[in-house]
Amino acid sequence: MLAAIDRSRYDVIPIGITPEGAFTLQHDDAAEFALDPDAMPQVHDNGTRVRWPESAASRELSVMDADGTVRSLGTVDVVFPILHGPWGEDGTVQGMLELVGLPYVGSGVLASALGMDKHFTKTVLTQVGIPVAPWQTVTSYEWRANPASVRDAAAGLGLPVFVKPARAGSSVGVSKVSSPSELDAAIEMALAEDDKVLIETELVGREVEVAVLGGRPGEPTRASVAGEIVVSGRDFYDFDAKYLGAPGIDLVCPADLTHDELATIQSLGIRAFDAIGGEGLARVDFFLTSEGFVVNELNTMPGFTPISMFPKCWQASGLSYPALIDELIDVALARSAFLLVE
Repeated sequence: MLAAIDRSRYDVIPIGITPEGAFTLQHDDAAEFALDPDAMPQVHDNGTRVRWPESAASRELSVMDADGTVRSLGTVDVVFPILHGPWGEDGTVQGMLELVGLPYVGSGVLASALGMDKHFTKTVLTQVGIPVAPWQTVTSYEWRANPASVRDAAAGLGLPVFVKPARAGSSVGVSKVSSPSELDAAIEMALAEDDKVLIETELVGREVEVAVLGGRPGEPTRASVAGEIVVSGRDFYDFDAKYLGAPGIDLVCPADLTHDELATIQSLGIRAFDAIGGEGLARVDFFLTSEGFVVNELNTMPGFTPISMFPKCWQASGLSYPALIDELIDVALARSAFLLVE
C-alpha cells in the first residue's frame, strides 16, 4: 500500500508496531516491508515513539525521537489500520482510535471483534439464517480439564476436521486433522495462538470469496465479482500461500460462476457484512458445496498484498489498486464527517 497510494493526494505517516507493542515512526519506504519468504519483514525498534493525540479535541500526532526531542507530525485526517490478527483487527486498535477521536478505515470496535472471533461470527450468521460449517468451540480450560470430552465432541463432527484458533488471522495455527491421533497436537498448536479454538467439519466444495465495500452514509454495501482459490498441492490455503506465493495454490478471478451463483454469493456476502455491523471493507470466504454456499469466515481487514484476493477481486470489478485505497479513505472520511454533524 505504501507503493500504491496516490502521493498527489496524501501525505503518509508510516507507523510501525514493534513485537513489544511500541508505536514507532518508520521510513516511508515500501521496499523495507516487502514480503520475502527467506526473511519476513519486521518492524525494528528505532527508538522513536509516536504519541497519539492527548484528547479527542486534537488530531495532532507527534513523535519523540531517540534523543528525546519531541516534534509534531501534523494533523491527522484518517488512520488506515493495516493490521491482521489480535491487537489490530480485533477492535483493540479501533477502540484506541475511538478514544483519541481519530477517524479510521474499516469496521468499528464491535464488528471488528465479531469478525475476529470465529465462534461469534458463526453464532451471529447462524442467527440471521446464513449457513456456516458445523463446529465445536473448545476453551483452554475445557481441554486441560477434560480432554476426553473434547475428543468425543470432535468425533461427532466426523473426519477430516480443521482445528483453528478462534481469534487469529492469516491461517496461523490452523491444521487439518485426518485421523484421531492427530487431534491432540492440532489443538495444542491452535492453543499456542489463542485460549479458544474451533474444531470444524471439513466442507467439500470450491473455495470462493467476495470482496465487500461499505458505502458512505445512506449508500448500500457493494460486493465485487467472486474469486476462487484452487488448491492442488497443499492441504489448505495457508500462510505461505497467502503471503509468500507458495506453490500449490492458484487464485482465479473472476471465478467461473453462473449468473445466479454470482448473484447469490454477492447477496450472502453483503448480508454477512451487514449482520456483524461491518463498515468500510471485508472479504467474505465461502465454500460452494453440493448444497449451496456456506460461509467459512469473514475478514474485516483482509490482505492487501499484490497476491491478495481482496484487491484482485476489485481490480477484476473495475477498481484499480490506487482507486480502491482512495475509495476506502473517502468512505472513512464521509462517515466521520456525518458523525460530526450528528
